[in-house]
Amino acid sequence: MTDLTKDKTSSPDASSAPADRSAVNVAKTDPKPETLLAEVAEQIDSLDLERGKPLIISDADEVLVQFCAGLERYLATRDLHLDLQSFALAGNIKRRSTGEPVPREEMPALLADFFASDVDTLDPVTGAAEALAALSARDCQIVVLSNVPFERRTARAKHLRGHGMDYQVVANQGLKGPAVARLAERVDAPVAFLDDIPHNIASVARAHEPTRRVHFIADERLAKLIPPAEHSHHHTTQWDEARAYLEAWLKEGAG
Repeated sequence: MTDLTKDKTSSPDASSAPADRSAVNVAKTDPKPETLLAEVAEQIDSLDLERGKPLIISDADEVLVQFCAGLERYLATRDLHLDLQSFALAGNIKRRSTGEPVPREEMPALLADFFASDVDTLDPVTGAAEALAALSARDCQIVVLSNVPFERRTARAKHLRGHGMDYQVVANQGLKGPAVARLAERVDAPVAFLDDIPHNIASVARAHEPTRRVHFIADERLAKLIPPAEHSHHHTTQWDEARAYLEAWLKEGAG
């Protein structure tokens, strides 16, 4: 969830790593070309994965951790606030004193500082740890694919582990289709993908169409700002519902 329209323009998805993860996008434009960075491919190829075993790939922000609420706490310490008028960050982060939006050119530095100082304090999404544990117990592998800066990969894994989500983490940049396709190649088994950003859902549909795609937005305020992703198979804001859906998928043979 790092998008809120994760400005796919100058959004984290594109080229700026720090600005990348925010269910709150920085602006919204056409996504950048879909390519798998060498750094991401290396991470994926080094994972301990079992061929033939179903894989669930989950985003972190607004799926496993409450990105938006954490960002709001951070902004409050800087005389800023998030005015959720649209599913995007750009134009919605404003100065409390004047009501003026933070200039777009200042967004990358602001988000980079947030990631460096506060991203490891995000609260877990209710039910996420329990749901993943139950799915893992059904002989399913789990990988977290998160658009955090590469240097924050270890910290993100440690933070999730501290909340009962001890899974391998891949730090990605850009749209997630190429990374999901590479992961699917590695396991050669049914794959499911959860993310809050429609651009990523569509990217996965293009890169690996068989993947079961779940549009998950934990913050219901954000969920009300956009319709279910066009290329998703299921949409929810609750982990008990996502868990039931994925358990049914596994029971059906993960088809």
